[in-house]
Amino acid sequence: MRVEIRVRPGASRTRVGGRHGERLVVAVTARAVDGAATEAALAALADALGVRRREVALVRGATSRDKLVEVPDDAAAQVAACLDD
Repeated sequence: MRVEIRVRPGASRTRVGGRHGERLVVAVTARAVDGAATEAALAALADALGVRRREVALVRGATSRDKLVEVPDDAAAQVAACLDD
């Protein structure tokens, strides 16, 4: 399953939830330097969905705040719950 996310680097705390348009918001404390925010966002998303980090893959948007990620199909219910937060 593919999910569009919006990364907010430099947040005061890491949080997964809410919407930015149709995208899932992932706020991370890491700064957007050398891919640190992207890696932190993927790790936070994996944790929120209850899957291993290696099961969450970046498809598009390595240098953008808007990213497309691949997550396991069985995580659909958790994604929907995060969007509603």
